[in-house]
Amino acid sequence: MGDGSSAMTMILDGKVHAERMLGEVTAAVEARAARGLRPPCLAVVIVGDDPASHVYVRGKVAACARTGIRSVERRLPADTPQAELDGIIAALNADPLVDGILVQLPLPAGLDSKRALHAIDPAKDVDGLHPVNQGLLLEGLPGLRPCTPSACMNMLRAHGVELKGIRALVLGRSEIVGKPMALMLLEQHATVTIAHSRTRDLPALCREADLLVAAVGRPGMVEGSWIKPGAVVVDVGINRVEDPALGEVIFAADPGKMKTLREKGGVLCGDVRFQEAAAVAGAITPVPGGVGLLTIAGVMANTLQACQAR
Repeated sequence: MGDGSSAMTMILDGKVHAERMLGEVTAAVEARAARGLRPPCLAVVIVGDDPASHVYVRGKVAACARTGIRSVERRLPADTPQAELDGIIAALNADPLVDGILVQLPLPAGLDSKRALHAIDPAKDVDGLHPVNQGLLLEGLPGLRPCTPSACMNMLRAHGVELKGIRALVLGRSEIVGKPMALMLLEQHATVTIAHSRTRDLPALCREADLLVAAVGRPGMVEGSWIKPGAVVVDVGINRVEDPALGEVIFAADPGKMKTLREKGGVLCGDVRFQEAAAVAGAITPVPGGVGLLTIAGVMANTLQACQAR
């Protein structure tokens, strides 16, 4: 393959699956319009000036425009009091024309993100992070589910990856990805292990996995030697590396990444050393161009679901 991966390795292209998911949402929104129904509406609340957060919000607003979903933005200064944020969320909860509410994280210092997320009406919680929705997932009941793991499951289904009976390892234990991903895999009858940075003999555990989901937020942590031959690798990590010394270690098999790091002063990578892993894995997601694109598509799908349920 031109990207330097093994000829036997399938690259799980996030753009392809995001396009498919967005196309499905667009068709459903158009079908609603044909029946005289209003389009779904997503409200995004962003506090402060974090550059990455503004990039993510622009991506979500653009996806709304593309799929026909109406978007509403509430931009607040970094020094916004918690009570004011609570009031804005309460107003959006009460607005019958708003179907989904998303509070962009991280919030500035001094604001309680858990309090903000828990204040969202569970029926409008398109991030799937409210305790009610997390509880519905735990019980295997319908509800709004976290976007990133939901989109990953959608991609695995589209590729016909057989999950029943396989050994799956989820590396990471966050409420956003790790824990819900493990529950969704259990729901599909996989045998699931959750590991993290403090797990003993982590490489050996990874080598037993038919499916490895890396979501620990540490650049290049997973080496190619940790991958079971033929395994499916889903890399959720999106990290920016600016340290040349670290780059020399994690990009030893990826001169293209190292060249970008030297020329531009920084480069994006996942939690998995892509070129090393691609030489061993049966299928793998790249970074960028993998799971990150799926997450926004997942938000659109959840907004449509929230609208239909209401």
